[in-house]
Amino acid sequence: MTASVSATVWALTALIALAVIGADLAWAFLRRNRQTSPRESVTWTAFYIISALAFGIFLLNWRGTLVAEEYYATWVTQYPLSIDNLFVFIIILTRLRIPRERQQLALLIGILFALFLRVIFLFVAIEAITRFIWLFFFFGGLLIYTAYQLVREDAGDDEWQEGRILSWLRTKGLRPFALAIFALGITDLLFALDSIPATVALTNDKYIAFMANAFAMMGLRQLYFLVEMALTRLAYLSKGLSVILAYIGFKLIIEAILGLGVEEVAGFAIPEPSLVFSMGVIFSALAVTAIISLRKSPERAPNPLD
Repeated sequence: MTASVSATVWALTALIALAVIGADLAWAFLRRNRQTSPRESVTWTAFYIISALAFGIFLLNWRGTLVAEEYYATWVTQYPLSIDNLFVFIIILTRLRIPRERQQLALLIGILFALFLRVIFLFVAIEAITRFIWLFFFFGGLLIYTAYQLVREDAGDDEWQEGRILSWLRTKGLRPFALAIFALGITDLLFALDSIPATVALTNDKYIAFMANAFAMMGLRQLYFLVEMALTRLAYLSKGLSVILAYIGFKLIIEAILGLGVEEVAGFAIPEPSLVFSMGVIFSALAVTAIISLRKSPERAPNPLD
């Protein structure tokens, strides 16, 4: 188990995060009536990716190799999961007819709302699992089931329907922009049913879990417009994610068995996958998915919005 960070580090991190969020919010507000250009999307996306990689190097020098590996493994897992969420975000904003020039402000507020809720549930999950190891069986099964759903679904299955809560809010006079923010936050919280178990499978350090999820989500606003433009080229992302989620699900179950003191079954020792091996599985799944997606012509690749 990794050592926890001090309250001073948490406070400093919170101040830096608030400063970045404030700057991002101000930028989105000032440009709320302008369309986001491809150059702007690429620049900001690169900024967040480089920042995430640099933070991992900082962790390596500050807290050692193991913590840095946990951070990178968690961030690399959460980032494609967040990208997969963007497919539904695109559908939500399209169905609610949010003007393109106002989408970036709606995205940022919705993502911040989702991040706040996700952190709460993430910390609760880590606390619960440290006390009740058998929860790994539940989370592992949930991830394997999610992986199965991703494998069997077609690209056109990413449909989003306005639920009863949103319909009720609409009858109360809530405008489409506010509905979009609420829908984005709640939808992402539902997606957290797979991202939270995936996080706790790779680290039980709350600080690492928070930073990895924050870096994975904070760049989504800018990445949204790139994903929207290259949607058909990412048609097979969910298949790579299914491999990752299934592997992490089995890893959780193995850790639960070992945590209960069972080290062998029928004379065979139960292997405990190392973090380096886990990172290899994650990177390999993403790499193969990317190669297959890029080799598939845009005209023939299925479009989730069809």
